[in-house]
Amino acid sequence: MEITNVSEYEAIAKQKLPKMVFDYYASGAEDQWTLHENRNAFSRILFRPRILIDVSKIDMTTTVLGFKISMPIMIAPTAMQKMAHPEGEYATARAASAAGTIMTLSSWATSSVEEVASTGPGIRFFQLYVYKDRHVVAQLVRRAERAGFKAIALTVDTPRLGRREADIKNRFTLPPFLTLKNFEGLDLGKMDKSDDSGLASYVAGQIDRSLSWKDVKWLQTITKLPILVKGVLTAEDARLAVQAGAAGIIVSNHGARQLDYVPATIMALEEVVKAAQGRVPVFLDGGVRRGTDVFKALALGASGIFIGRPVVFSLAAEGEAGVRKVLQMLHDEFELTMALSGCRSLNEITRNHIVADWDLPHPRPLPRL
Repeated sequence: MEITNVSEYEAIAKQKLPKMVFDYYASGAEDQWTLHENRNAFSRILFRPRILIDVSKIDMTTTVLGFKISMPIMIAPTAMQKMAHPEGEYATARAASAAGTIMTLSSWATSSVEEVASTGPGIRFFQLYVYKDRHVVAQLVRRAERAGFKAIALTVDTPRLGRREADIKNRFTLPPFLTLKNFEGLDLGKMDKSDDSGLASYVAGQIDRSLSWKDVKWLQTITKLPILVKGVLTAEDARLAVQAGAAGIIVSNHGARQLDYVPATIMALEEVVKAAQGRVPVFLDGGVRRGTDVFKALALGASGIFIGRPVVFSLAAEGEAGVRKVLQMLHDEFELTMALSGCRSLNEITRNHIVADWDLPHPRPLPRL
């Protein structure tokens, strides 16, 4: 059967992968309300297309932190990609490079920063978890820098791991033939079996719960790389991120895997954009499955978006070719959305091209007689 959209890869991944692995990728925290809301919220934004505009030429290129990319669609960090496919992060890196866009490598990748760099040219960011042992952090950041990574995406929403009940039921752990490659030499590459989620136990043991804004400042003293703060959902924290010297903000709820009942990222986006006041770019991840979703995020002020689960699902289904196809489908859908909305370049996409349900006055229910 021919695959015609990004979402179709999920069912194929479910057939192919062991239950423990698929559930790890697919599930969210607790009731998974935010998991569904990340998708559903996009359907509450409608288009106001402009007609009779010459859309014979469309330019989707953009720059992110000074790096030119082919489209405002990038790859979010997702952990342990070799559970999905033997080539794992190598395949993802090659697909991103072929598409002319940015890949973000997870701290918890099953391939090291050096291995990913060895796949060839490409613009890559490194996602960082801050471990209790700051020497580990400093060493990892230096290695990413040496390997040619161009920015650090600092995850700030995980002082503790969210409660992911599928992982508890499945007693999730990293398969024995894999390691968290970036930590292999530090005796932090393996995950012990546990009575609940092996990853939750690993996080409880290793990740620093005391992480605060002063650590964002500290990070700037150990690296010249720009720092993106990933996991911002409020105006208050957007302002603090700017004050702390962040080079950009990623509006993210960690794929709905941390605190359940936070808003969908597309719902939180505009508040964060307004608070940033154009001083730093604001990006979004969470729930993007269509080119129309990309357009909606840009209309609400995002400078670009990141995709997570579509990458691991397509990787499981078809390896590198699957990830390439996901990027191509989103590219083509986004280009079509631009054309049909009357936008020839990204700077022509405005807030006036959409109407959100929160823009409309909601009629009060009539009092019962």
